Amino acid sequence: MRERSWLGFAASSGCSGLSPSPTMSFMMTSGIAKDPAQYPVLRNLQFSPIKQGEDQLIVLWDPSGLSKEKLVLPLNFFFVVQHFDGEHSIQDIGALYLKRFGEFLMPNKVEQLVVDLEHKLFLEGPRTETARKQARSAYRQQPIRQAAFAGRSYDADGVKLKKQIDGFFTSGDGPDFKPSENRGKLIKGLVAPTYDLKQAGPVYAWGYKELQEAQQPDVYVIIGTAHAGLEHFFAVTDKDFETPLGVVPADRTIVDQLKGLVPECCDEEIAHQTEHAIEFQLPFLQTIVGKPFTIVPILSSFSATSLSDPTVQVSADRFLDALREAMAASGTTVCVIAAGELAHLGMRYGDSAPPTDFSFHRAMQRDLEMLKPVEELKPEEFTQFIQKENDQRRISGFSPIYSLLRLIQAEKGQVLRYDRGITDQYNSTATYASLAFF
Repeated sequence: MRERSWLGFAASSGCSGLSPSPTMSFMMTSGIAKDPAQYPVLRNLQFSPIKQGEDQLIVLWDPSGLSKEKLVLPLNFFFVVQHFDGEHSIQDIGALYLKRFGEFLMPNKVEQLVVDLEHKLFLEGPRTETARKQARSAYRQQPIRQAAFAGRSYDADGVKLKKQIDGFFTSGDGPDFKPSENRGKLIKGLVAPTYDLKQAGPVYAWGYKELQEAQQPDVYVIIGTAHAGLEHFFAVTDKDFETPLGVVPADRTIVDQLKGLVPECCDEEIAHQTEHAIEFQLPFLQTIVGKPFTIVPILSSFSATSLSDPTVQVSADRFLDALREAMAASGTTVCVIAAGELAHLGMRYGDSAPPTDFSFHRAMQRDLEMLKPVEELKPEEFTQFIQKENDQRRISGFSPIYSLLRLIQAEKGQVLRYDRGITDQYNSTATYASLAFF
């Protein structure tokens, strides 16, 4: 079962009550087959509020990359698509629309919207499933995982990219030149952002400076957030990764053993094709690691609250136990890198209003409290902290960080740098940090 987006989805409309979240994940719950033309099911989409003049609109897109389309909707139509969950018929939605807006919604308008969404591959159904199978086949035939964000989130020219990475270290917000207190020790783990490099590059650099000065391992197990969600919570690929700085080889020994122990972990490897979480780490590794190395590319997607479901906990345990066994059997030194962000605040992420200075500073305090059990390598306390909040701050990097804490054996961790990025016109905010473990 696909893990519902790491934040919930609250159906409402109107500027004051709009509660968009970054990922919509709707599932059939009754187990009864229904006509998809009358009971449409929206795919796992991301969306964000935008302004055009005095109007507030919603733009939707597909984070998996299966569809390259975008769709801009007025708020009343956004209200409609929120109910494309396989449980509400077009007739049901019309009744809800009448109750909400006090006017009739013509069925032919909804039917045309369904046709448009199906054409854009925004709905579950035969058309989308065929496209999904074709995409999986095409990905398997590719010799490498090609760079998807070069030229967009970082420089596409290798020489310029090297200078860009170096600039993150030397910028005013980057790490200072004081030697690390852990210099020469074997590094066991890192937490790094997945935010756009042009904004968060110096925060990445704080973590990778520790790796630069440490005794460097042979293998880097990179566990990144799967922002589009996953059915099996983890997705592994055996493909080498390309960047403008060259090709980073996957560690076939560990990946092959994982395939043998948990074969379903490779069922969703296509998720790697358009996910940036791992790709953003590689230019730093290629720049600072002074010897040949391999990576184990893993995406993950489950929330702290979902671990209260025994089936989710068992599934996570099974994969992490297998990965720990494969790492030990490889006979190599390994560093685990957890790539993910922390809190998400604002209308893009489900709040009814933009964040204020007070709400951001309160979230920062909570983030730093939440990271104390991470520094102390206490995965259960980290989980419980978020569960007690009911994940209200939407910690998207939970699953990579939790996995790191379950995998490594270290004496201590340390928060190195903390910051935030602004993601839209409404000051929606994502927070992130770098940590190192020795």
